[in-house]
Amino acid sequence: MRKTVRERYGRFAKTGRSCCCSEKASSFRSVVSEEVSKRIGYSESELAEVPKGANLGLGCGNPVALASLKEGETVLDLGSGGGLDCFLAANKVGKRGKVIGIDMTPEMVDRARENLRKSKLTNVEFRLGEIENLPVADNSVDVVISNCVINLSPNKKRVFEEAFRVLRTGGRLMISDLVLLRELPKSVTKSVAAYVGCVAGAVAKDEYLKIMRDAGFQNVKIVEEASFPFEYVANDPAVENIASKSAITLDEAKEIARSVVGVKVIGSKL
Repeated sequence: MRKTVRERYGRFAKTGRSCCCSEKASSFRSVVSEEVSKRIGYSESELAEVPKGANLGLGCGNPVALASLKEGETVLDLGSGGGLDCFLAANKVGKRGKVIGIDMTPEMVDRARENLRKSKLTNVEFRLGEIENLPVADNSVDVVISNCVINLSPNKKRVFEEAFRVLRTGGRLMISDLVLLRELPKSVTKSVAAYVGCVAGAVAKDEYLKIMRDAGFQNVKIVEEASFPFEYVANDPAVENIASKSAITLDEAKEIARSVVGVKVIGSKL
């Protein structure tokens, strides 16, 4: 599954085409990605301050807005993609701060580095690596953020243990992710298309919070919960693709989508 995710996100990084989408779907995504980004928490000014090409429309929230970053802090972004959240964080922590983006897809890292070259930022770096095995030293970062990526990991327990390891004492975790309100049909959870689309990899909300606590995080809580703006993607051919590969109707796919919610979760290392 990890290999499939890497290959399809790699293809997206190079072509701008959604992981399981046709060219028609890619065109649809390019039209609505900025609108969706605004709906899930990004302001117009934030989207305007990042390099063109950094916003790939793959997130489900704005963890930087939640993080209350301070000047001089070191921030780690798990699954940094095109670098959108890294660039926003870099402007908040200033020249004395540092932002590290981790992504397991070489093509995504290349794209993020190219976006970095377009910017004037000198406090950002992108590293190739898996979020289950972070190429980051123990106790070296102040804040860990992530945007709709941990749901793609087949070993979420390991991800949160690694995040806990690299955080300094007093550090904090700010995550935007997808969780389930009820169990999905097996036909969906076994679908590669649905998994890469973030749906099949999501776990129940209570289980997600328990995994975080078991990894050592304190003060774990959901600070915001909202349905993902599904009306923006209901006509996306990608949804039809997932439905056909999962042997379910499009209407059933839409109903399943209502079982998935976007959450903003915080935790701390005391």
